[in-house]
Amino acid sequence: MLRDLTHALLQAARDEGAEEAEAMAIRAAATGIDVRNGSLEHAERAEGVEIGLRVLISGRQASVSGADHRQDTIRTMARRAVAMARSAPVDDSLGLADTDQLATETEGDYLQQFDTSEAPDPAALEDRALRAEAAALSVDGVRTVESANASYSHRESWLAMSNGFEGGHRRSQHATSCTAISGSGPGMERDHAGEGRIWAEDMPSAEEIGQLAGERAVARSGAHRPPTGAFPIIYDERISSGLIGHLLSAVNGTAIVRGASWLRDAMDMQVLPESITVQENPHLPRMSSSRVFDAEGLPTKPRDIVRDGLLTSWTLDLATARKLGLESTASAVRGLGGPPAPGLSNIRMTEGDHSRDELIADMGRGLLVTSLIGSSINPTTGDYSRGAAGFWVENGKISYPVNECTIAGNLRDMLMRLTPANDARDWRAVRVPSLLVEGMTVAGA
Repeated sequence: MLRDLTHALLQAARDEGAEEAEAMAIRAAATGIDVRNGSLEHAERAEGVEIGLRVLISGRQASVSGADHRQDTIRTMARRAVAMARSAPVDDSLGLADTDQLATETEGDYLQQFDTSEAPDPAALEDRALRAEAAALSVDGVRTVESANASYSHRESWLAMSNGFEGGHRRSQHATSCTAISGSGPGMERDHAGEGRIWAEDMPSAEEIGQLAGERAVARSGAHRPPTGAFPIIYDERISSGLIGHLLSAVNGTAIVRGASWLRDAMDMQVLPESITVQENPHLPRMSSSRVFDAEGLPTKPRDIVRDGLLTSWTLDLATARKLGLESTASAVRGLGGPPAPGLSNIRMTEGDHSRDELIADMGRGLLVTSLIGSSINPTTGDYSRGAAGFWVENGKISYPVNECTIAGNLRDMLMRLTPANDARDWRAVRVPSLLVEGMTVAGA
């Protein structure tokens, strides 16, 4: 069905005068269950088929999408897309891939992105959410559970282009989460735990997730502001991927083309300590962002973004690559309603030799950050400021929980002064360990 829909879209686009076109069809279904106080609070089920079309005419493009896939609707979509494209500004970098650039392998079964076991029914999801809630409530000091959720979704997509490429993906996702609250009145603190996997057999138990949420909430009881000054900071593994995410955003082709990146002149320069490599690997089994081809039909492969501390690659789709006079890194991603853009799949960063606790001991006095709030980051200069919460460290040991503080620095300097721990988790799409960063500013009491 999906393949037939994309072929109908392409034919309609040709009939309306499109020079090039690409069509996508997606069939998806999701079920989510929320519980509270030991009973069902909310159940949601959504499913449907959606279609999208992008047309290109002499360096102009337009995209349309919809959920109605009747033949007359498809013709109307194509007519509107072509009319919009003819009124769009010219961009000579636009265009589909040449046929010799296209992926010849489109079957990615070895990536195991779809759980072939029986899908959980709503009763099974409710049971999982209830068990997570009960486990959180069993933790001494937990006052209540704000929410507990379990969900399952699956999605099938098909992409076809007028240059002859076509292929599809089939993915599933199981997820469980829980948010617990400790304390009362103005002293209330909340914290969260959640996990998602393609295969149900890879999921941690609901009890593990609920207990972790409860323990995290209780550990935050009595939080207050830390002192103000220049201190080392450890980004806990829970949130350390966000710090590396700023580097990944800065090397995205869209930012580089616009000149709106603090790393725009840093190619082949050192941006991380010499011992650290950051690699993208789209071919890891059972990871939700793995893929054998990108959204423009190009074959994907592992690549180093940073190698031994040196920046070696931008993240490029066809359009940004053409603007820069380079080759695409097969990094295009897209949704139904817009053109491709550079994006990432699985990121792996070099780990260190020491545990997080050893880094805490070496740090002596400083801040362990476990959550971040808000963001003030200058994409051109790399100036960085964020609200934070976590734990104050004295004499190499966690002393007390902290909140309502701000941490600040400059990303270029921060990344050059980091030390990774060895606690990265395999199931993270951006697999980054806890990170010790020297010499940041903490604004607290």
